[in-house]
Amino acid sequence: MLDGKRILLIISGGIAAYKALDLLRRLKERGVRVRVVLTKGGAQFVTPLAVASLSGEKVYQDLFSLTDESEMGHIRLSREADLIVVAPASADLMAKMAAGLADDLATTALLATDKPVLLAPAMNVAMWENPATRANVALLEARGITRVGPATGDLACGETGPGRMAEPEDILGAIEAFLAGPQPLRGRRALVTSGPTREAIDPVRYLSNLSSSKQGHAIARALAQLGAETVLVTGPTRQTAAPHVQVRNVTTAEEMLAACEAERPIDVAVCAAAVSDWRPTTRPNQKLKKKKGATPVLELQETPDILARLSAAGPTRPSLVIGFAAETENLIENAREKRTRKGCDWILANDVSEGSNTLGGDSNRIHFLTKDGIEDWPEMSKDAVATTLAQRIVTHFEGDA
Repeated sequence: MLDGKRILLIISGGIAAYKALDLLRRLKERGVRVRVVLTKGGAQFVTPLAVASLSGEKVYQDLFSLTDESEMGHIRLSREADLIVVAPASADLMAKMAAGLADDLATTALLATDKPVLLAPAMNVAMWENPATRANVALLEARGITRVGPATGDLACGETGPGRMAEPEDILGAIEAFLAGPQPLRGRRALVTSGPTREAIDPVRYLSNLSSSKQGHAIARALAQLGAETVLVTGPTRQTAAPHVQVRNVTTAEEMLAACEAERPIDVAVCAAAVSDWRPTTRPNQKLKKKKGATPVLELQETPDILARLSAAGPTRPSLVIGFAAETENLIENAREKRTRKGCDWILANDVSEGSNTLGGDSNRIHFLTKDGIEDWPEMSKDAVATTLAQRIVTHFEGDA
Protein backbone atom coordinates (compact mmCIF):
# COMPACT_ATOMS: atom_id res chain seq x y z
CA MET A 1 0.00 0.00 0.00
CA LEU A 2 2.86 2.41 0.77
CA ASP A 3 5.51 1.08 -1.59
CA GLY A 4 6.96 3.93 -3.65
CA LYS A 5 5.36 6.69 -1.59
CA ARG A 6 7.42 9.67 -0.44
CA ILE A 7 7.20 11.15 3.04
CA LEU A 8 8.90 14.11 4.64
CA LEU A 9 9.31 13.31 8.33
CA ILE A 10 9.89 16.24 10.66
CA ILE A 11 11.28 15.28 14.08
CA SER A 12 10.91 18.05 16.63
CA GLY A 13 12.13 18.27 20.22
CA GLY A 14 10.86 15.91 22.91
CA ILE A 15 11.71 12.59 24.50
CA ALA A 16 9.18 10.95 22.16
CA ALA A 17 11.63 11.59 19.31
CA TYR A 18 13.04 8.12 19.91
CA LYS A 19 9.72 6.69 18.68
CA ALA A 20 10.26 8.49 15.38
CA LEU A 21 13.19 6.17 14.71
CA ASP A 22 10.89 3.16 15.00
CA LEU A 23 8.35 4.85 12.73
CA LEU A 24 11.12 5.56 10.22
CA ARG A 25 12.20 1.92 10.27
CA ARG A 26 8.64 0.70 9.70
CA LEU A 27 8.15 3.09 6.80
CA LYS A 28 11.35 1.94 5.12
CA GLU A 29 10.28 -1.69 5.54
CA ARG A 30 7.18 -0.83 3.51
CA GLY A 31 9.13 0.67 0.65
CA VAL A 32 8.58 4.34 1.54
CA ARG A 33 11.20 6.91 0.62
CA VAL A 34 11.64 9.06 3.72
CA ARG A 35 13.46 12.36 3.90
CA VAL A 36 13.95 13.75 7.38
CA VAL A 37 14.11 17.27 8.77
CA LEU A 38 15.59 17.21 12.27
CA THR A 39 14.97 20.33 14.32
CA LYS A 40 17.51 21.74 16.76
CA GLY A 41 15.40 20.41 19.62
CA GLY A 42 14.95 17.02 17.97
CA ALA A 43 18.72 16.67 17.65
CA GLN A 44 18.97 16.84 21.44
CA PHE A 45 17.20 13.46 21.62
CA VAL A 46 18.21 11.57 18.44
CA THR A 47 21.39 11.97 16.45
CA PRO A 48 21.60 12.86 12.75
CA LEU A 49 23.74 9.75 12.25
CA ALA A 50 21.04 7.46 13.64
CA VAL A 51 18.40 9.09 11.45
CA ALA A 52 20.57 8.96 8.34
CA SER A 53 21.44 5.31 8.96
CA LEU A 54 17.76 4.34 9.12
CA SER A 55 16.53 6.55 6.28
CA GLY A 56 19.42 6.00 3.88
CA GLU A 57 19.10 9.69 3.07
CA LYS A 58 20.79 12.91 4.02
CA VAL A 59 19.32 14.52 7.14
CA TYR A 60 18.28 18.15 6.72
CA GLN A 61 18.74 20.54 9.64
CA ASP A 62 19.89 24.00 8.62
CA LEU A 63 17.66 26.48 6.82
CA PHE A 64 20.65 28.58 5.78
CA SER A 65 22.93 25.83 4.51
CA LEU A 66 24.09 26.95 1.07
CA THR A 67 24.90 23.36 0.16
CA ASP A 68 21.43 22.16 1.11
CA GLU A 69 19.76 24.99 -0.78
CA SER A 70 21.75 24.26 -3.93
CA GLU A 71 21.04 20.53 -3.76
CA MET A 72 17.57 20.44 -2.18
CA GLY A 73 15.92 23.78 -1.49
CA HIS A 74 13.28 24.01 1.22
CA ILE A 75 10.56 24.49 -1.41
CA ARG A 76 11.46 21.23 -3.19
CA LEU A 77 11.86 19.48 0.15
CA SER A 78 8.33 20.43 1.15
CA ARG A 79 6.70 19.63 -2.17
CA GLU A 80 8.42 16.47 -3.38
CA ALA A 81 6.55 14.42 -0.78
CA ASP A 82 3.15 12.80 -0.83
CA LEU A 83 2.69 13.60 2.86
CA ILE A 84 4.48 15.53 5.61
CA VAL A 85 4.50 13.82 9.00
CA VAL A 86 5.54 15.69 12.14
CA ALA A 87 6.42 13.21 14.89
CA PRO A 88 6.74 14.28 17.57
CA ALA A 89 4.92 17.56 17.09
CA SER A 90 5.89 19.72 20.04
CA ALA A 91 3.70 22.47 21.51
CA ASP A 92 6.24 25.02 20.29
CA LEU A 93 6.22 23.77 16.71
CA MET A 94 2.42 23.66 16.55
CA ALA A 95 2.24 27.19 17.95
CA LYS A 96 4.61 28.39 15.22
CA MET A 97 2.54 26.61 12.58
CA ALA A 98 -0.65 28.24 13.86
CA ALA A 99 1.01 31.66 13.79
CA GLY A 100 2.53 31.12 10.33
CA LEU A 101 6.10 31.56 11.55
CA ALA A 102 9.06 30.32 9.52
CA ASP A 103 12.22 30.70 11.57
CA ASP A 104 13.88 27.35 10.88
CA LEU A 105 13.90 24.68 8.19
CA ALA A 106 10.97 22.71 9.66
CA THR A 107 8.58 25.66 9.97
CA THR A 108 9.66 27.07 6.60
CA ALA A 109 8.97 23.74 4.88
CA LEU A 110 5.60 23.49 6.60
CA LEU A 111 4.63 27.01 5.56
CA ALA A 112 5.78 26.45 1.97
CA THR A 113 4.16 23.07 1.39
CA ASP A 114 1.11 22.36 -0.70
CA LYS A 115 0.90 18.75 0.54
CA PRO A 116 -1.17 17.28 3.39
CA VAL A 117 0.30 17.35 6.90
CA LEU A 118 -0.17 14.79 9.68
CA LEU A 119 0.77 15.74 13.26
CA ALA A 120 1.59 13.37 16.12
CA PRO A 121 1.59 15.69 19.17
CA ALA A 122 3.68 14.90 22.25
CA MET A 123 4.05 17.00 25.38
CA ASN A 124 3.32 17.27 29.09
CA VAL A 125 -0.36 16.93 30.02
CA ALA A 126 -0.57 20.50 31.31
CA MET A 127 0.90 21.81 28.07
CA TRP A 128 -1.57 19.75 26.02
CA GLU A 129 -4.54 20.96 28.08
CA ASN A 130 -3.40 24.60 28.11
CA PRO A 131 -5.98 26.81 26.36
CA ALA A 132 -3.28 28.20 24.06
CA THR A 133 -2.37 24.71 22.81
CA ARG A 134 -6.01 23.71 22.43
CA ALA A 135 -6.67 26.87 20.40
CA ASN A 136 -3.63 26.21 18.19
CA VAL A 137 -4.73 22.62 17.56
CA ALA A 138 -8.26 23.72 16.71
CA LEU A 139 -6.93 26.33 14.30
CA LEU A 140 -4.63 23.85 12.56
CA GLU A 141 -7.43 21.31 12.23
CA ALA A 142 -9.72 23.99 10.80
CA ARG A 143 -7.06 24.55 8.15
CA GLY A 144 -7.22 20.88 7.19
CA ILE A 145 -4.22 19.56 9.08
CA THR A 146 -4.78 16.10 10.54
CA ARG A 147 -3.45 14.66 13.76
CA VAL A 148 -3.10 11.27 15.41
CA GLY A 149 -3.08 11.24 19.22
CA PRO A 150 -1.90 12.15 21.69
CA ALA A 151 -2.56 9.05 23.75
CA THR A 152 -3.30 8.98 27.46
CA GLY A 153 -0.90 7.28 29.85
CA ASP A 154 2.31 7.65 31.83
CA LEU A 155 4.45 10.54 30.62
CA ALA A 156 8.23 10.90 30.72
CA CYS A 157 7.91 13.70 33.27
CA GLY A 158 6.29 11.31 35.74
CA GLU A 159 2.76 12.64 35.34
CA THR A 160 -0.18 10.77 33.84
CA GLY A 161 -2.71 11.97 31.30
CA PRO A 162 -3.06 12.89 27.63
CA GLY A 163 0.22 13.90 25.99
CA ARG A 164 1.96 10.66 24.97
CA MET A 165 2.87 10.53 21.31
CA ALA A 166 0.83 7.90 19.48
CA GLU A 167 2.62 4.59 19.05
CA PRO A 168 4.50 4.10 15.75
CA GLU A 169 2.03 1.44 14.56
CA ASP A 170 -0.87 3.87 15.08
CA ILE A 171 0.92 6.66 13.22
CA LEU A 172 1.69 4.16 10.48
CA GLY A 173 -1.99 3.26 10.33
CA ALA A 174 -2.92 6.92 9.97
CA ILE A 175 -0.36 7.31 7.19
CA GLU A 176 -1.72 4.27 5.39
CA ALA A 177 -5.25 5.59 5.71
CA PHE A 178 -4.10 8.94 4.34
CA LEU A 179 -2.23 7.48 1.39
CA ALA A 180 -4.56 4.57 0.75
CA GLY A 181 -5.25 3.57 -2.80
CA PRO A 182 -8.49 1.71 -3.46
CA GLN A 183 -10.54 1.17 -0.29
CA PRO A 184 -12.68 -1.85 -1.13
CA LEU A 185 -14.63 -1.74 2.14
CA ARG A 186 -15.71 1.88 1.81
CA GLY A 187 -19.43 2.06 2.46
CA ARG A 188 -19.38 -1.03 4.70
CA ARG A 189 -19.91 -0.93 8.47
CA ALA A 190 -17.71 -3.20 10.59
CA LEU A 191 -17.99 -4.11 14.26
CA VAL A 192 -15.03 -5.61 16.13
CA THR A 193 -15.01 -6.76 19.74
CA SER A 194 -11.70 -6.90 21.54
CA GLY A 195 -10.04 -7.50 24.88
CA PRO A 196 -11.26 -9.19 28.04
CA THR A 197 -14.40 -8.46 29.99
CA ARG A 198 -14.48 -8.25 33.78
CA GLU A 199 -17.24 -9.59 36.00
CA ALA A 200 -17.25 -8.18 39.53
CA ILE A 201 -16.99 -10.46 42.55
CA ASP A 202 -17.07 -7.52 44.94
CA PRO A 203 -16.05 -3.85 44.64
CA VAL A 204 -12.33 -4.73 44.31
CA ARG A 205 -12.20 -8.23 42.76
CA TYR A 206 -13.34 -9.61 39.43
CA LEU A 207 -13.31 -12.62 37.10
CA SER A 208 -11.42 -12.06 33.84
CA ASN A 209 -8.76 -13.56 31.56
CA LEU A 210 -5.36 -12.85 30.01
CA SER A 211 -6.46 -11.29 26.72
CA SER A 212 -4.18 -8.42 25.68
CA SER A 213 -6.55 -6.97 23.02
CA LYS A 214 -3.72 -6.98 20.46
CA GLN A 215 -5.49 -9.17 17.92
CA GLY A 216 -8.87 -7.44 18.09
CA HIS A 217 -7.36 -3.97 17.89
CA ALA A 218 -5.22 -5.03 14.91
CA ILE A 219 -8.31 -6.31 13.09
CA ALA A 220 -10.15 -3.04 13.67
CA ARG A 221 -7.16 -1.13 12.35
CA ALA A 222 -6.92 -3.33 9.22
CA LEU A 223 -10.63 -2.94 8.41
CA ALA A 224 -10.49 0.84 8.88
CA GLN A 225 -7.48 1.05 6.57
CA LEU A 226 -9.54 -0.67 3.86
CA GLY A 227 -12.23 1.96 4.16
CA ALA A 228 -14.76 0.32 6.46
CA GLU A 229 -16.59 2.48 8.97
CA THR A 230 -15.26 0.58 11.96
CA VAL A 231 -16.56 0.44 15.53
CA LEU A 232 -14.36 -1.19 18.16
CA VAL A 233 -16.13 -2.41 21.29
CA THR A 234 -13.36 -3.13 23.77
CA GLY A 235 -13.01 -4.31 27.31
CA PRO A 236 -10.35 -2.93 29.67
CA THR A 237 -7.02 -2.70 27.85
CA ARG A 238 -3.77 -0.77 27.54
CA GLN A 239 -3.93 -0.96 23.73
CA THR A 240 -4.59 2.21 21.76
CA ALA A 241 -7.20 2.19 19.03
CA ALA A 242 -6.15 3.21 15.54
CA PRO A 243 -7.19 6.55 14.07
CA HIS A 244 -10.55 6.58 12.29
CA VAL A 245 -11.81 3.73 14.50
CA GLN A 246 -14.79 4.56 16.70
CA VAL A 247 -14.25 3.16 20.20
CA ARG A 248 -16.86 1.97 22.67
CA ASN A 249 -15.28 1.17 26.05
CA VAL A 250 -17.05 -1.43 28.17
CA THR A 251 -16.26 -3.57 31.18
CA THR A 252 -18.75 -6.44 31.48
CA ALA A 253 -20.20 -8.90 28.99
CA GLU A 254 -23.63 -7.30 29.43
CA GLU A 255 -22.19 -3.91 28.51
CA MET A 256 -20.37 -5.39 25.52
CA LEU A 257 -23.56 -6.99 24.21
CA ALA A 258 -25.52 -3.76 24.63
CA ALA A 259 -22.82 -1.78 22.81
CA CYS A 260 -22.82 -4.29 19.94
CA GLU A 261 -26.60 -4.29 19.63
CA ALA A 262 -26.62 -0.50 19.54
CA GLU A 263 -24.44 -0.51 16.40
CA ARG A 264 -26.84 -2.51 14.22
CA PRO A 265 -27.22 -2.59 11.28
CA ILE A 266 -23.68 -3.66 10.40
CA ASP A 267 -22.21 -5.56 7.45
CA VAL A 268 -19.56 -7.58 9.26
CA ALA A 269 -18.99 -8.47 12.90
CA VAL A 270 -15.68 -9.85 14.16
CA CYS A 271 -15.96 -11.17 17.70
CA ALA A 272 -12.33 -11.26 18.81
CA ALA A 273 -12.98 -10.38 22.45
CA ALA A 274 -12.29 -12.93 25.17
CA VAL A 275 -15.61 -12.59 26.95
CA SER A 276 -15.83 -13.99 30.48
CA ASP A 277 -18.19 -16.98 30.29
CA TRP A 278 -19.48 -16.67 33.85
CA ARG A 279 -20.28 -14.00 36.40
CA PRO A 280 -21.19 -14.20 40.09
CA THR A 281 -24.93 -14.38 40.68
CA THR A 282 -24.63 -11.76 43.39
CA ARG A 283 -22.28 -8.85 43.96
CA PRO A 284 -21.96 -7.53 47.52
CA ASN A 285 -21.60 -3.80 48.01
CA GLN A 286 -18.69 -4.31 50.39
CA LYS A 287 -15.40 -6.14 49.98
CA LEU A 288 -15.56 -9.82 50.95
CA LYS A 289 -13.52 -10.27 54.10
CA LYS A 290 -11.12 -13.14 54.60
CA LYS A 291 -12.08 -15.19 57.63
CA LYS A 292 -9.90 -17.86 59.12
CA GLY A 293 -11.25 -21.32 58.36
CA ALA A 294 -14.03 -20.01 56.10
CA THR A 295 -13.69 -20.04 52.32
CA PRO A 296 -16.38 -18.15 50.37
CA VAL A 297 -18.27 -20.06 47.71
CA LEU A 298 -18.95 -18.27 44.44
CA GLU A 299 -22.19 -19.15 42.70
CA LEU A 300 -21.86 -18.39 38.99
CA GLN A 301 -24.22 -17.87 36.09
CA GLU A 302 -23.56 -17.62 32.37
CA THR A 303 -22.91 -14.27 30.73
CA PRO A 304 -24.63 -13.33 27.46
CA ASP A 305 -23.44 -15.18 24.35
CA ILE A 306 -22.53 -12.23 22.15
CA LEU A 307 -21.36 -14.25 19.14
CA ALA A 308 -24.54 -16.33 19.12
CA ARG A 309 -26.74 -13.25 19.49
CA LEU A 310 -25.07 -11.51 16.55
CA SER A 311 -25.25 -14.72 14.48
CA ALA A 312 -28.96 -15.30 15.08
CA ALA A 313 -31.17 -15.06 12.01
CA GLY A 314 -33.11 -11.84 11.61
CA PRO A 315 -33.42 -8.70 9.50
CA THR A 316 -30.41 -7.03 11.16
CA ARG A 317 -28.08 -10.04 11.13
CA PRO A 318 -24.72 -8.97 9.66
CA SER A 319 -23.92 -10.39 6.25
CA LEU A 320 -20.77 -11.90 7.76
CA VAL A 321 -20.24 -12.94 11.39
CA ILE A 322 -16.80 -14.12 12.47
CA GLY A 323 -15.79 -15.62 15.79
CA PHE A 324 -12.64 -16.83 17.50
CA ALA A 325 -12.13 -20.18 19.21
CA ALA A 326 -9.34 -20.08 21.78
CA GLU A 327 -8.74 -23.69 22.79
CA THR A 328 -6.27 -25.65 24.90
CA GLU A 329 -7.16 -29.10 23.49
CA ASN A 330 -8.96 -30.72 20.53
CA LEU A 331 -8.55 -27.45 18.68
CA ILE A 332 -10.15 -28.26 15.32
CA GLU A 333 -12.91 -30.45 16.74
CA ASN A 334 -13.92 -27.85 19.31
CA ALA A 335 -13.74 -25.01 16.80
CA ARG A 336 -15.88 -26.85 14.28
CA GLU A 337 -18.48 -27.59 16.95
CA LYS A 338 -18.44 -23.95 18.08
CA ARG A 339 -19.08 -22.63 14.57
CA THR A 340 -22.13 -24.87 14.25
CA ARG A 341 -23.43 -24.14 17.73
CA LYS A 342 -23.02 -20.38 17.51
CA GLY A 343 -24.33 -20.07 13.96
CA CYS A 344 -21.50 -17.84 12.78
CA ASP A 345 -20.02 -17.91 9.28
CA TRP A 346 -16.30 -18.19 10.02
CA ILE A 347 -14.23 -19.25 13.01
CA LEU A 348 -10.58 -18.41 13.60
CA ALA A 349 -9.24 -21.11 15.89
CA ASN A 350 -6.03 -20.69 17.84
CA ASP A 351 -4.14 -22.65 20.48
CA VAL A 352 -3.90 -20.82 23.81
CA SER A 353 -2.52 -23.71 25.84
CA GLU A 354 0.36 -23.13 28.24
CA GLY A 355 3.54 -22.34 26.33
CA SER A 356 1.78 -21.21 23.14
CA ASN A 357 2.48 -17.51 23.94
CA THR A 358 -0.70 -16.54 22.07
CA LEU A 359 -2.37 -14.71 24.95
CA GLY A 360 -0.40 -11.51 25.42
CA GLY A 361 2.09 -12.37 22.68
CA ASP A 362 2.66 -10.64 19.35
CA SER A 363 2.11 -13.63 17.07
CA ASN A 364 -0.71 -16.03 16.34
CA ARG A 365 -1.28 -19.26 14.42
CA ILE A 366 -4.75 -19.46 12.96
CA HIS A 367 -6.87 -22.33 11.67
CA PHE A 368 -9.49 -20.72 9.46
CA LEU A 369 -12.80 -22.61 9.46
CA THR A 370 -15.74 -22.00 7.12
CA LYS A 371 -18.59 -24.17 5.84
CA ASP A 372 -16.29 -25.13 2.97
CA GLY A 373 -13.46 -26.50 5.11
CA ILE A 374 -10.31 -25.57 7.03
CA GLU A 375 -7.22 -23.59 6.11
CA ASP A 376 -4.12 -23.73 8.29
CA TRP A 377 -2.42 -20.36 8.27
CA PRO A 378 1.28 -20.22 9.16
CA GLU A 379 2.37 -18.54 12.36
CA MET A 380 2.50 -14.80 11.76
CA SER A 381 2.29 -11.53 13.62
CA LYS A 382 -1.11 -10.46 14.87
CA ASP A 383 -0.95 -7.50 12.49
CA ALA A 384 -0.42 -9.94 9.61
CA VAL A 385 -3.33 -12.09 10.81
CA ALA A 386 -5.51 -8.97 10.81
CA THR A 387 -4.43 -8.02 7.30
CA THR A 388 -5.05 -11.54 5.99
CA LEU A 389 -8.50 -11.67 7.57
CA ALA A 390 -9.38 -8.22 6.25
CA GLN A 391 -8.50 -9.33 2.72
CA ARG A 392 -10.73 -12.41 3.12
CA ILE A 393 -13.54 -10.11 4.15
CA VAL A 394 -12.95 -8.00 1.03
CA THR A 395 -13.13 -11.13 -1.12
CA HIS A 396 -16.39 -12.15 0.57
CA PHE A 397 -18.09 -8.86 -0.22
CA GLU A 398 -16.68 -8.71 -3.74
CA GLY A 399 -18.37 -12.07 -4.31
CA ASP A 400 -21.67 -10.57 -3.18
CA ALA A 401 -21.35 -7.59 -5.51
